[in-house]
Order: sequence, then structure tokens, then C-alpha cells
Amino acid sequence: MSDTLRNLLEKKSIEVSAPCRVDMGGTLDIDTFRLPLSYLSPCTFNIALNLRTRVCLLPYRDGMVKISSKGFKDATYPFDQTPFDHSLGLMFAIAAYFRAEGVHISIESSSPPRSALGGSSAAAVALVAAFLTARAQKPLPPKYRHKIALLAHALEEIVAGVPCGRQDQLAAAYGGVNAWHWQSDIEGTIYRKKIVIQPQFHPSLAQHMLLAYCGIPHRSKNINSLWVKQFLSAQYRELWIEVILQTKKFVDAIRRKNYKEAAAAMNKEVAIRRQMTPGVLDSLGEHLVETAIQYNCGARFPGAGGGGCIWALGKIYDIYRLKPLWQKLLSKRKGACLLDVTIDSEGLKA
Repeated sequence: MSDTLRNLLEKKSIEVSAPCRVDMGGTLDIDTFRLPLSYLSPCTFNIALNLRTRVCLLPYRDGMVKISSKGFKDATYPFDQTPFDHSLGLMFAIAAYFRAEGVHISIESSSPPRSALGGSSAAAVALVAAFLTARAQKPLPPKYRHKIALLAHALEEIVAGVPCGRQDQLAAAYGGVNAWHWQSDIEGTIYRKKIVIQPQFHPSLAQHMLLAYCGIPHRSKNINSLWVKQFLSAQYRELWIEVILQTKKFVDAIRRKNYKEAAAAMNKEVAIRRQMTPGVLDSLGEHLVETAIQYNCGARFPGAGGGGCIWALGKIYDIYRLKPLWQKLLSKRKGACLLDVTIDSEGLKA
């Protein structure tokens, strides 16, 4: 692919973008949980955000791979010596999978680095799509989204060295507001996609939301690893059953646009997570969540928490009252701020 890719990029660069997300019920899409709990029909939920990660493929020196990404130092290595345990190791692994050399991978994200919004998964999805587009030498049809998401997940799981879920990649590939129902069939499709809010209602949903960046990077790998370790040793399994129940209640409430019930289910789910792993929220995150609860809103960390962002959901009037209080809390930490919430309806975009 390398000669063809280099020749193609010398004529025209390739750019692909994919959205980040906020979510509810994450971890249930990890096989460690999905399969033993399949009798309960677990689901997860996410909202794709128009905080897009853009990947651009440019020509570079023969035999070399260069990656530039906001928030990281540029990295350049010979193709056969690219490190997968590097901070940009996932991107190097994707380049290796496609046998791509003589390429400069430029990554730009609208979300803060390591904000727990699934930015690395969005970048992986966009990069896989960019290489497939280069291979096909034409835009990819929508049917490729499934393949792109699962390939990006498989490579991310290998590089991470721990079990990973798939919902981040699916949100990046498909966009929108969806519930992902996880199947036990290991030979067929492992998920069923269910649209929860149709695109024409996305602007209305966004008015019921706040998104705060807490100013420090998240460390989801440590928390996910602890949840997996606990589950394997039979700890808190009854609590994971309750997580499934609250996630289903949340999805049903969102579908009915009952934000009071959705907030209640969100807060119950977060309380369970905090019981299992108290470090899932930092001090600022705790204040944001507790303030949201006081004002009848739900608040949750995206992904596995441990820093990064907190998002809130509630009635428009309650969100309106909560916003200045969150702004005041965030002003006390350098770099912390509210992020604009616009829901992405497109997913992958070339």
C-alpha cells in the first residue's frame, strides 16, 4: 500500500473526521461484562458531540512515519520501529496494520486532550477510515462504518493491553444519539443499534445539557482495569446488575423526553460507580456532581472518569440555574471551563 499511498498523497492529502461523545452505562460493552451478563440484555448509551477529531494524511520521507497531535510531542520513527507503547502508540499500530510508511499523520481535536470524551477512539476511527479511503481511492459507503468501528476497537484493545469497550468507536462512526444493545451471539452481530433521539430533535436535547472540562487529564485505563479485576473476582456483581437496570431506565426516560427521570437514573448509576471506585471523581468533579443533584439535574463522568469531563442533564430551567454555579466552580481551577454542546448527527465525515 505504501507506494500507492505515497503517490496518492503527493497529489492530494486525505482528511477524515469523527465526533467525540458523552455516555451512560459504559463498561457494559466490554466482553468481560457483556458475555456473563448477556442474560440481562445490557445496553449502553451515547451522544455524539460536534467536538470532532480530524485526521489528515500527508506525504513524508520514505520508510518513515510521523505523527503530530495537539497536546503531544511530534513523534517520528522508521516504519519497522514504531513503538506501540508510546503515547501515540495506537496511531502507530493503525499505520502498521495498513503497512503505511512515508506518511505524516496529522491529528487535530476540538476537545481537550485526554478529556474522557473518547478522543483517542474518534482519532482511531478517523485514521482507519482515512487509510481505507486511500486504499479504495474513493469515498467509502456508509456500510463500512461497522467494519471501521470494530477494526479501530480491536487495534485499541491490543495496544491498551486491557479489555476495552466498543461504544466510543461506534459513536464516532455513526454519530447521533443511540442505545447500543449488546448481544450474546458470538458468531453474528454483537450489538444492535437503536436510535433514541431522531436528528431533528438534537438541538432541543442539547438545551438540556451542560458539559464541563475539569482541567486535568483522565486516567480511564486504571479505573477500567480495577472494574475488570473486581468483576473477575466476583466483587460487586450485584451492583453491575443495578447499573444495567439504571441504564435501561435512563434510555427509556430519554426516549420519552422525561429529563427528571433520566437525571434520577443517571445519579443512581453514578452513585453505584462511586461506591465501587471512589476515585472515579476528583474533588472538582465531586463538587460538580453534588451541585447538579441539588438543582434536580443528573451529572456523570464520561467514559471511566478519573478526571477529564463531567456532563449534566436536566430540565431546561434547572440547567439554566445550574450553569452559573458550574462556571463558578470551574473558575477556581486553571484550564477548567464549560464546553459548547452541539450534538453531531453525521458521524464519520470525509
